[in-house]
Amino acid sequence: MSRAAGMLLALFFALTAAGCATTSAPSQDQPSIRIVTQLTDGWEFAYNDEWSPSDAIETPASSWQPVSLPHSWNRLGEYCIGRTQATDNRQGRGWYRREIAGTDLDPARRHFIEFDAVGNVADAWLNGQHLGSHSGAFTRFRFELTAGLDFTGSNILLVRADNSDPQPGSSTEHVIPLLGDFFIHGGIYRPARLISVPHSHIDLTDAGGPGVYAVPSLAADGSATIAATVRLDGALAGQEVRLKAIDAEGRTAAETNIALTAGQTEARGSLDLASPRLWNGLEDPYLYRLEATLVVGGRTVDRVVQPLGIRSIRFDPDKGFFLNGEPLRLRGVSRHQDYLGKGWALSEEDNARDMAMIAEMGANSVRVAHYPQAEQWFDLADRYGMVVWAEVPFVNKAAFTDAAASPELVANARQQMTEMIRQNFNHPSVVTWGIGNEVDIDLAFKRLGPKADARPLLRELNALSKREDPSRPTVLADCCEATPGEKADYLPILTGQADLMGYNRYFGWYYGKVEDLGPHLDMLHARHPGVPLSVSEYGAGGALTQHSDHPEGRPTNVTGRPQPEEFQSWLHEQSWPQIRAREYLWGSWIWNMFDFSSRVRQEGDATDINTKGLVSFDRTIRKDAFFYYRAQWSNEPVVHITSRRFVQRTEPGTRIKVYSNAPSVDLSLNGEQIGSAPCIDRICTREGVTLVAGENLVTAKATFGAEVLDDSVSWTLLPQ
Repeated sequence: MSRAAGMLLALFFALTAAGCATTSAPSQDQPSIRIVTQLTDGWEFAYNDEWSPSDAIETPASSWQPVSLPHSWNRLGEYCIGRTQATDNRQGRGWYRREIAGTDLDPARRHFIEFDAVGNVADAWLNGQHLGSHSGAFTRFRFELTAGLDFTGSNILLVRADNSDPQPGSSTEHVIPLLGDFFIHGGIYRPARLISVPHSHIDLTDAGGPGVYAVPSLAADGSATIAATVRLDGALAGQEVRLKAIDAEGRTAAETNIALTAGQTEARGSLDLASPRLWNGLEDPYLYRLEATLVVGGRTVDRVVQPLGIRSIRFDPDKGFFLNGEPLRLRGVSRHQDYLGKGWALSEEDNARDMAMIAEMGANSVRVAHYPQAEQWFDLADRYGMVVWAEVPFVNKAAFTDAAASPELVANARQQMTEMIRQNFNHPSVVTWGIGNEVDIDLAFKRLGPKADARPLLRELNALSKREDPSRPTVLADCCEATPGEKADYLPILTGQADLMGYNRYFGWYYGKVEDLGPHLDMLHARHPGVPLSVSEYGAGGALTQHSDHPEGRPTNVTGRPQPEEFQSWLHEQSWPQIRAREYLWGSWIWNMFDFSSRVRQEGDATDINTKGLVSFDRTIRKDAFFYYRAQWSNEPVVHITSRRFVQRTEPGTRIKVYSNAPSVDLSLNGEQIGSAPCIDRICTREGVTLVAGENLVTAKATFGAEVLDDSVSWTLLPQ
């Protein structure tokens, strides 16, 4: 890891520890403010598809295993050919049990259990009484416990997590996504907590949202107005809401008070800042915080704090994306919340490490594909200055058969869209709401007929997004419009169903020639001149142990084995310049930043892993293509010799290729200088190098001002 990357990682481990407060702990002089208790430990887990709730409650502790949150029972994906005992791909019902001590709780308060996410359908019971259900694996939800609590003794909280494979008649048949190139992990895989509030409080039943929402707007003179909405539960006459915008130094930048009437459920107010400091992406990700306090008689009753970034955004079909009136070309990656050996049960350190690696590469944007990710992930994006495309998990198809989406599935998609928007509304990093990904693919390849057209549901989600948040445009990712190969003649055109468009395009991998990518994009731009376009996915598989002296051309098997790492690098070398040259594109996102699990993949040197990541599934290896983009995008000095894992060689003749943002690199072989290689578009190549029998030490060195950076690899020429 580079010194800069290490500094970034250390910085954001510290930021993760500091966090972005959403609630406040009580103090001696403010006894009524909400109390938040993390429920990390004390859980028991058992996987059983047959249990009833009473079975689970009555089953003795010997049949349960102690676990801590976050937790998932699934482990999928291995760097080997074939599954081993390390894989746990069970799909069904897992049960969690925990004691809640009623004597620790104030009976004068209301008490809620909050889950940041449970995969995929969650049901909860308290002392045998059903609290509620939640369908959807990616968003926060809450159940109230108050009426069922025994405040004099012990209470048993039971949670069932169901990640059954979506099929007609299954418990998940009406829950999006119905299908996707990723695995739905089961479990309480994000944190959970107990929230205790006075009867008058900022609303906790608002689709998992914070209950406080702010929309900043900038005037031509540089001033800003923050329009704030606070949703309330149990408001009383004589109470008021105090709104404050607080800068990063802790100073009050603006404030206002709103008097309440009895039963009022919503308070609106505005804050004016004469000369605000803007949230300006990587250049200056400056954050205020918005503090909403419910007060009666000078006493704080409840408080919620949310991030506040003041910025403007604009998209132009010919000129791309603008942040605060200035053009900003978005160059980014997509990311799945998945980790070798952990599944989706990521720690705060895991999330911080992922974001640090993305920043190290020089990206300025993340597509949060294909679903909302942890609150911490959006907090990190705010603090780094990453521009985010957030996305609802409407993937591949809207029905199992040649039929329209069921009313139940439509309702679920609307629920998940509402939850995503409200829960992430205040993050300045989020600039667009994704309403779907490749929802035309099953029609394109005739797996479904024309009645399964996803456009009616897309229109519903688009309209819903506009009502929930008029300040952000919608976006959609398409797989198939005008791509090579035979398609159904009833394939719908999706461009225009959202404000913005993204195209998942794999020229040179799944179809066509890599050099056709740019002309294809030009054709789409001419066909849809009024729609801002982007490349939402592009890339290729790259196996860590499969290599080639001659990667140019198609790999042996794009959906199987082998998938040489060198081909992945070559395809990116050919793709990025074409994307970069088209100024009308508002952004592009590599698929994918990290290898991730997928049960449909038996590719490269792995099983159940999509190998298109620039970094290995366990985050220990940055593939060569990672350094190609680091040389292209980062301002930090880069010198990286490629094919470093191609250790055993059979041919003496080879070339040395280096990725560097220096003008040239000096090369040596076995301690002898062999000349300088000019770096043409950050690729420095020396042809006609002859290896000697046995070990060969290759070194590349470049000068960056007063700093000299070098890199070395060892290759072994095997006996002929």
